Amino acid sequence: MSRRAGRAVRRLGCVVMAEIVLRVRLVGGHQMDVTYDEPASDADDVIEHIISTLSHDAGLLRTRHGDRLVVVYARGVAAVEVSPRGPVL
Repeated sequence: MSRRAGRAVRRLGCVVMAEIVLRVRLVGGHQMDVTYDEPASDADDVIEHIISTLSHDAGLLRTRHGDRLVVVYARGVAAVEVSPRGPVL
């Protein structure tokens, strides 16, 4: 950010969002598919962030299911599957 004539000027940039599709299996036996977006450069880092967040009892993820915001609380999650990235050989 630079200053010009007493105003702050912020350069616009492009932010890369890593979108991960998750199948969340809940403790009650139900499952749901959600997407998780995070500004990051590497999908593996995002997956590690998801795992570490859900490993804490107080952890939560802000995800999307279609147009809806879905907050996934770690206490209710039994398992998480990550969608395949590319062909499965």
